Amino acid sequence: MLDLAHLSRRFGATVALDDLSFTVPPGEVFGFLGPNGAGKTTAMRAILGVTALDAGEVRWHGRAVDAASRRRFGYLPEERGLYPSMGVTDQLTYLGELHGMRRPAARRSAADWLARLGLAGRGGDRVEALSLGNQQRVQLAAALVHDPELVVLDEPFSGIDPAGVDTMRAVLSEAAGAGKAVLFSSHQLDLVEDLCVSVAIVDSGRLVAAGKVVDLVTAGRPRLVVGVAEDQAGRWADSLVQRGAVEISENRGGMLRLVLAGGTSAEDVLDIARTAGRLQHFAIERRRLSEVFREAVTQ
Repeated sequence: MLDLAHLSRRFGATVALDDLSFTVPPGEVFGFLGPNGAGKTTAMRAILGVTALDAGEVRWHGRAVDAASRRRFGYLPEERGLYPSMGVTDQLTYLGELHGMRRPAARRSAADWLARLGLAGRGGDRVEALSLGNQQRVQLAAALVHDPELVVLDEPFSGIDPAGVDTMRAVLSEAAGAGKAVLFSSHQLDLVEDLCVSVAIVDSGRLVAAGKVVDLVTAGRPRLVVGVAEDQAGRWADSLVQRGAVEISENRGGMLRLVLAGGTSAEDVLDIARTAGRLQHFAIERRRLSEVFREAVTQ
């Protein structure tokens, strides 16, 4: 279990981390979200010991993280963290050795990960000869080559094509299924919603929301998606909007996403919609994680 306990860090007048606390359990893919400059990268670097803290503590299984425990961590930085002129297999082997692996085991693991990530046959290439997407795959292999207990990934899906995204999703899910703790940041909120069990959302270095994804997206006011035939403007809902019974959060060609006010039921909306014309669609819908995110950082 990874615990971030009251982390604080300033860079001059800039507050990067402001009493930040949350927990990442083992066996789970955990999303770390926030707008640009929110403090995500600083927190990740603090976990790895790259950035010093002004206050607070990072704990792994209840004990303060030290150099020995960090050897069991895997890290994919947002910036390229590879030696561009070094061969791929040689580089992965070297990084595995730095984490305590013997050379033969490190080379076998490097070959296995290159095959798993669609780079079999590219082990002898220099990193700079690879596309940016394939360089990102090598960075993921570098984070996993030593079979870490904790995996920390800063924007791992950046520059990856759809096939690569599917592969990486499968790899992260398998890692969590094997009992590893997986913490990753991403701006691709639909992907986070599908992949993560829990998330923490930060803004200006502070935790503004956290919890299981299913709880966050089902909390708040009820939501409906309603479509009435031949009413692409959604005029049928005007009376509901005017009396404050609903808010329209989106209109996609007449398919309205509605947020219900207190005291308004789904049956109330259904009655109005049915009198307006032929009902094409009527469904209760949970919030999207992107809505949770916007609400959290706005507040």
